[in-house]
Amino acid sequence: MKFVDEASIHVAAGNGGNGSASFRREKYVPFGGPDGGDGGRGGSVFLQGDSGLNTLVDFRHKRKYRAQNGQGGSGRNMTGRGGEDITIRVPLGTIIKDEETGDVLGEVTEQAQRILVARGGKGGLGNVHFKSSTNRAPRQTVPAEKGEQRQLELELKVLADVGLLGFPNAGKSTLISAVSAARPKVADYPFTTLYPNLGVVRIDVERSFVIADIPGLIEGAAEGTGLGIQFLKHLQRTRLLLHLVDLAPLALDVDPVAQVRQLEQEMEKFDPSLMQMPRWLVFTKADLLTPQEASEKAEAAVSALGWQAQWKLISSVARSGTDALMQEVSDALQEMVEDERQAAALAESHE
Repeated sequence: MKFVDEASIHVAAGNGGNGSASFRREKYVPFGGPDGGDGGRGGSVFLQGDSGLNTLVDFRHKRKYRAQNGQGGSGRNMTGRGGEDITIRVPLGTIIKDEETGDVLGEVTEQAQRILVARGGKGGLGNVHFKSSTNRAPRQTVPAEKGEQRQLELELKVLADVGLLGFPNAGKSTLISAVSAARPKVADYPFTTLYPNLGVVRIDVERSFVIADIPGLIEGAAEGTGLGIQFLKHLQRTRLLLHLVDLAPLALDVDPVAQVRQLEQEMEKFDPSLMQMPRWLVFTKADLLTPQEASEKAEAAVSALGWQAQWKLISSVARSGTDALMQEVSDALQEMVEDERQAAALAESHE
């Protein structure tokens, strides 16, 4: 299925039903008085999170959604039936914006989470509300309200614990296919990955995490070059970044150190907060060099970069170092979650 992470849709809530201007008409009741009922409320439009979806592709085919109008009131004080709400399912990680104002209406991050995006109009009041001792035959009613209408911009940022980033052919797709059941396209030419792939890495029965393979980035990505800004945003929701570096690039004049710094510049341009996220260097394709050459080349790059955080040397094809890497990633994620819990508990106690 083609990955789609942006869509524009039009939503319209139902109009309220009109109130009734009716009078009681029965035998032997010559002056029955007003009995016009109220109109029903129009249906509203909701967006609801669904963990079974991972793309906005459905909105390429259907772009307009309208809830049901409320029915008008009638005699004998009968209120009109309310219009049915409609619920639109969206993948977790969807940001909802009003295209006209640019306001963010909400973010869907949990299963079954519902966000109201267009409220149905209230039903009008019937003439029964206007009777009094001096106005025994009122004919006035209150008109119904129109339902809200909005043009929405939907933007999906994939929800993953770990994000893989790097230049094209750094080995991201090979790594995610080696450690999870995901099967992205793998080939020896650039941009084989055209959309994010999600995989679940299972450490044991009780521990697992989601890893995202982000399409390769190149110089100018923050300005939209290549796949550019279209997928840089997906890194913002991850807890840990694995920065993959090709130790044996196809072009002999490619410098791994220069590539790391170049990608850091693109991250800084797009969103400076990305540089503050936990990030490990992972040197890939160690199987294409002798163990000594691979180790020396990785250590030289770490030294030249002045790298202080974690770094690893792996071969996804040979499955060398991948299991240990995933184990350490899982441990780090558990520590992050525990730190977040403690921070939340401390903040709550202060409140």
